[in-house]
Amino acid sequence: MAIKAMTSKEVTKKVFNKEKLFVLDVRNESDFQDWKIEGENFQYLNIPYFELLDGVEGIMDKIPAEQEVLVVCAKEGSSVMVAEMLSDAGLDVFYLQGGMKAWSEHLEPVKVGDLKDGGELYQFVRIGKGCLSYMVLSNGEAALIDATRMTDIYLDFAKSKNAKITHVFDTHLHADHISGGRVIAEKTNATYWLPPKDATEVTFDYEPLEGGNDVSIGETKINIHSLYSPGHTIGSTSFVVDDQFLLSGDILFIDSIGRPDLAGLAEDWVGDLRESLYSRYRELSEELIVLPAHFMIIDELNEDGSVAEKLGVLFAKNHGLNIEDENEFRKLVTENLPPQPNAYQQIRETNMGKISPDTEKQREMEIGPNRCAVR
Repeated sequence: MAIKAMTSKEVTKKVFNKEKLFVLDVRNESDFQDWKIEGENFQYLNIPYFELLDGVEGIMDKIPAEQEVLVVCAKEGSSVMVAEMLSDAGLDVFYLQGGMKAWSEHLEPVKVGDLKDGGELYQFVRIGKGCLSYMVLSNGEAALIDATRMTDIYLDFAKSKNAKITHVFDTHLHADHISGGRVIAEKTNATYWLPPKDATEVTFDYEPLEGGNDVSIGETKINIHSLYSPGHTIGSTSFVVDDQFLLSGDILFIDSIGRPDLAGLAEDWVGDLRESLYSRYRELSEELIVLPAHFMIIDELNEDGSVAEKLGVLFAKNHGLNIEDENEFRKLVTENLPPQPNAYQQIRETNMGKISPDTEKQREMEIGPNRCAVR
């Protein structure tokens, strides 16, 4: 039987649609345990490639013949070879095109809402890494928030919408992924906004993003209002878009809250984090739809693949918003932290403009989950 490639976009659709898929991951066990393709109805078998060099006969009884099988490795090559062996043994199998590197880089645009007079808001779901970025569209203009380094998808998407990107924002200096904001701003002559308290060491020009800044998009003047909300970083800034949506950056997630330690200042910033979540956000309308900059687990995706929930629902259900005792809160966000993101110091330096790794190095730096939330 001939083997077939399955693209990251096709796998993403299976995740969104909650379809069944059997994933044979032939990476090392530690890599698989750290980070894998996640789907609600996916089944997994992890057998390192080197254990299959002599053949696949020993695992044939573990692979279902009645459902689609996807072989996965880091870059593609090993999965192709294993898929060919399984095919020679009589199974109809797929391999993941581009491997986990391609999975890490795939972005899926999802419309999350209509804005006034024909405007639209799109969420770009980086399904393999949990990053979320946004495009506000109105009357031929676009604003971009928390763009990843895969810049072409945003440029192509704006072009498909006959829109010119005029403003690019980063809610904070990212430590888990490399921002594409500055590159996109240079390519489009857009204004690049960055919180100045996060930008004390950057090597490039930017427009200072301060709480209270208002930017309007399109003839209908869709409003993007900035709200200073420190805690994840000292400069973290949220946005209220069209009085409907709260882009919370890395302060508030659907299932958790942001960690304050990625610049080594957890003890200093934990008070800011509590103030942002328990005071500043409490002053906002509970009808606002929260759109975070990350998701942690696949369960946070809605039926359409979007990651969004009303602020009032999060006040009721998100544990991180319901800790009355300040000492208990401090303990949660300083002692209950997952491992640091991969290469986070190098990523921060890249986002400051201090270093300029090549594309392959940037890919290596970003491999793995985002780990921006407390547990």
